[in-house]
Amino acid sequence: MTTEPRSTDRPTPLAEAPTLQARNSAAFWTATGVSRGHEVIRRRGFVAVDGDKRAGQRILIQEPDLDPGEVAEVGELVRRAAGPVIVEDPFSSTDLGHLAMRTWQMPIMLRLPGSVDAPALDVTRARRPEDLRAAEQVVIEGFELDGFEPYRPGELFPATLVEHPCVDVFIASIDGVPAGAGVSVLADGVGSHYWIATSSAFRSRGVGRAVMLGALAHLADLPATLTASKLGRPLYESLGYTVASPSTWWASLQ
Repeated sequence: MTTEPRSTDRPTPLAEAPTLQARNSAAFWTATGVSRGHEVIRRRGFVAVDGDKRAGQRILIQEPDLDPGEVAEVGELVRRAAGPVIVEDPFSSTDLGHLAMRTWQMPIMLRLPGSVDAPALDVTRARRPEDLRAAEQVVIEGFELDGFEPYRPGELFPATLVEHPCVDVFIASIDGVPAGAGVSVLADGVGSHYWIATSSAFRSRGVGRAVMLGALAHLADLPATLTASKLGRPLYESLGYTVASPSTWWASLQ
């Protein structure tokens, strides 16, 4: 469970959003990697979580000015990865074109501290193993994570992940049935959100909004960031998020 939020007296400018998102994403994927027993590699300019064939490898650029040695090491990590690779560059400043990866951009968004409405659906934190499994299955389906099929309980969300002090997993339910899920991460006084998903059986029923409102409730007094998909951006804008800058993503072709 996350710690209690702390108010901030200094406004957070949009220019800080890439760094805030970089640090939060590193905190989340490090927590996930440690929970899975995967190797975590930390350098000045990046953090890498080197997973297995199904989980893959996540590389999180942490600075806008990687030196040639760091770029070379990123390339070597990509080349020897056991599974699929995703590299996140919130600064859109590191050129990995030589690695023959596909690339795209998504906006980093920032929400300043402010009130949060109550969700229209029942939203709870995952505390029991069965709650975590339900959230895990919603996310695997919602994001079409074919690499996690056939389903193995605890592979995407290990049981120890929810014991981490900065991570919370939320579930939105309709008539007692899990309909949506998502993860919130609180690190260094900044919140962020990951894996906001809706089950296909419950789309267009306000589930994503409910998950976000439930996850934002304990972050209302803090700045919050996220990286938005094209479909998710209108929802996040309606919740007070503003586009700060583009984030460049790279993915292996396997």
